[in-house]
Amino acid sequence: MSLAGRHAVAASLVFASPAVLAQSRYNLQSPVTGVAAQIYDMHTLMLLICLVIFIAVFGVMFWAVFKHRKSQGAVAANFHENTSVEIAWTVIPVFILLGMAWPATKTVLEMKDTRDPDITIKATGYQWKWGYDYLQGEGQGIRLVSNLSTPRTQMDGQAAKGEHYLIEVDKPVVVPVGKKIRVLTTASDVIHSWWVPAFGVKQDAIPGFIRDAWFRADKEGIYRGNCAELCGRDHGYMPIEVHVVSPQAYSQWVAEQQAAMAAAAGDSTREWALAELVERGEKVFAANCVACHQADGKGLPPAFPPLDGAAIVRGDPKAQIDVVLKGRPGTPMAAFGALLSDADIAAVITYTRNTWSNKTGEAIQPSQIAAAKGN
Repeated sequence: MSLAGRHAVAASLVFASPAVLAQSRYNLQSPVTGVAAQIYDMHTLMLLICLVIFIAVFGVMFWAVFKHRKSQGAVAANFHENTSVEIAWTVIPVFILLGMAWPATKTVLEMKDTRDPDITIKATGYQWKWGYDYLQGEGQGIRLVSNLSTPRTQMDGQAAKGEHYLIEVDKPVVVPVGKKIRVLTTASDVIHSWWVPAFGVKQDAIPGFIRDAWFRADKEGIYRGNCAELCGRDHGYMPIEVHVVSPQAYSQWVAEQQAAMAAAAGDSTREWALAELVERGEKVFAANCVACHQADGKGLPPAFPPLDGAAIVRGDPKAQIDVVLKGRPGTPMAAFGALLSDADIAAVITYTRNTWSNKTGEAIQPSQIAAAKGN
């Protein structure tokens, strides 16, 4: 069934206008992968089967009530164990279930066929962001952390909400059109779920386990999803954004990312001035820490302690470095050692030690972070 045909069937089911359906407000998102198209068709088929059953059952019931009402002198029949009826209402549902199970089984088997990918990406769920590692194929070695990019002013109601409110990120996943992408999912803290409806992909990310899914996008564009597993306080603030681009554009993006990684490696070996670290640290803090510790450093006690005036921030830097690198088990404090570069960690620690009422005057260098990691 064509995409236009699917929309026409859906429109007849929900009595919605084509314009509304185009916005996917009352239906599934328009599929851009073969698996998503199968899911769409199967969803439509199941709704049609349910509609036919509904009409048949309630049609017979209302006809029986109307035709055999007491005012017409109807007398209730007295019978027991009609073998033909019992066979019919057993056999017919079996055939209905088989008719529904056949396309569902075919789709599930294809969803699980992750063999021979062109590119493999590991998606790691964190509270509350996604980390991506390109493990195989063009772009191997690229790593990025994808944070919600909706401004805090919009979230706090201080500014008008943008078009992509709460479903936009600072660093999207980029993949080439027409290539098979295998996605390995895992998590560092609690269960998350990587869900992009237009791809027909929804795979749980479980700490200590590797699950996998795949997609092959047939159309260039920007596709959005969310974490679909309740994962804590900011569950609604970890969207997924995938850019499907041409092979040429993808190769250019890969080159840009590799150049940026090389520059970041250089950042981690040079000596930084205090002002440079504070300026960079402010941006890192805004992207990774502000949701819990707040822009004023006061936090949200007791779950999220303040950094302004905190002993660990004003004391020995080794203790703060250790917490940032390893996190705090049993608390929402994530381990940022694998999430941020040495330069970013040094910058954000320097920022917190020289902002608000904290005025240590210390510049934490990337070399100190590398030494704490044992590099």
